[in-house]
Amino acid sequence: MLLEASTEIDEPPDTVFRFFEEIEGRYEEWHPDHVTFRWVTGEGLKAGNEAYFEEWIGGDLQKRTIRYTTVEPNRYIEFKPSGRLIGFFLPHISFTVEPEDGGCRVTQRIKVRTGPIGKRLNREEFDAVRKHMNEEGENLKQIVEQEF
Repeated sequence: MLLEASTEIDEPPDTVFRFFEEIEGRYEEWHPDHVTFRWVTGEGLKAGNEAYFEEWIGGDLQKRTIRYTTVEPNRYIEFKPSGRLIGFFLPHISFTVEPEDGGCRVTQRIKVRTGPIGKRLNREEFDAVRKHMNEEGENLKQIVEQEF
């Protein structure tokens, strides 16, 4: 299953990418349910670097350590949870930044391994994640268009 949210932003891809490069200092501003973000190994958007973050989704505090797996400047960021079990069920999370009419389109995708029963049993949780993703997109648009 693929969870996806897309937002049009009236700024070029390099401006949006700069926001993600500054994520440690901007994480809490990005969404009111974001609690903390810090680099664990390395620093900045580079494949192999790890980060830890906490955020509230659907009333539950999510605590994740992630490893960046692919970073293509101004274009694509992909990461996955570093824990084996959660990494199996969430094999990757990505942000794609595509140029579009003087601005860009930012698409967030979360790949979830679940069958039809898991999809049905976790419907409320997946709906909360979709809502959170859409809010992140709208907040990103507002921040980038007003501040950069």
